Amino acid sequence: MRRREFLMGGLAGVGVFAGLPGAFAVPRSDGGGGSSGPPIEPIVVSTWRHGLAANHAAAQILQVGGTAVTAVVRGVMITEADPEVTSVGYGGYPNRDGVMELDAAVMNGDSLEAGSVAGLQGILHAVAVARKVMEATPHVMLVGEGARAFALSNGFEEQNLLTEQAKKAWEDWKSGKKSAPAGGGADEESHDTIGMIAIDRGGSMAASCTTSGAAWKLPGRVGDSPIVGHGLYCESEVGGVVATGLGEEVSKICGAFAVIERMRQGVDPDTAIREILMRAIGRSEKNKKTLIAMVALRRDGTIGTGSIVPGFQVAISHGTKHELIDVEPLFPAKTKEKK
Repeated sequence: MRRREFLMGGLAGVGVFAGLPGAFAVPRSDGGGGSSGPPIEPIVVSTWRHGLAANHAAAQILQVGGTAVTAVVRGVMITEADPEVTSVGYGGYPNRDGVMELDAAVMNGDSLEAGSVAGLQGILHAVAVARKVMEATPHVMLVGEGARAFALSNGFEEQNLLTEQAKKAWEDWKSGKKSAPAGGGADEESHDTIGMIAIDRGGSMAASCTTSGAAWKLPGRVGDSPIVGHGLYCESEVGGVVATGLGEEVSKICGAFAVIERMRQGVDPDTAIREILMRAIGRSEKNKKTLIAMVALRRDGTIGTGSIVPGFQVAISHGTKHELIDVEPLFPAKTKEKK
């Protein structure tokens, strides 16, 4: 990993959540998961530059004793509400019919309980709906109209998620002025998620993912992000993993779960990620030029990262210190030789 920029800032309570829907209380960590020792320094890791703002929010919760589950949900809600992020929530790019469809998931590392939604329309905070699925139903995943009806019946408000910027981009694509992001590089439009993992003061872990999916996708398309074991997996006794990039390729190798299983066997997170990324390349040589990337957080706080192509960034927060790192790719971009 190569450090890019370092940011430090005090945590000013939970005021950052003013204006978010629903009452907010911070459930306290009881240490029922990964650790029976004294309180530990909370850690949050997430994908991409927009993970920094999400990490700040999650870290605030952990600093006042909140649970990892609450941190990873409320953290990525910041990204869902940011209209400048074109791959998540409000501001995300729509499907080929110009309709916004959101996917999200959350997993409790102590209990292995999980909730997810896919193809959710008209509801901003898909990750909060996913948490509600986890905590209020016997199910893991709700999709499409069923997910929307469930959200509305539980007090979530319907709203138009298509911003003018996203609508203009879609119109440009329809007219042939703009190509479809294909997952071939780590630019601002081809990556399609924010994934987050956290350890709270009690050693409990949780992970979340939320996305608007691939731009101009076929209606009903679902990638890896809301699928437990593909886009995310978390077990407090081992660690957590989240993935980003071309979801179809992550799903074909059950990416997040595969990394967790290697970590369970004693492989360090960096090596485990590399092995699974190489498995994707072994499946298809085309994946040498495809964005598939992961970040892992082991129960002892060890962080692992990996990406096939250049450009992947990871946000890391230890207590009140926050940094953004560039991840060294498996296949660096070739530089042109001087003539």
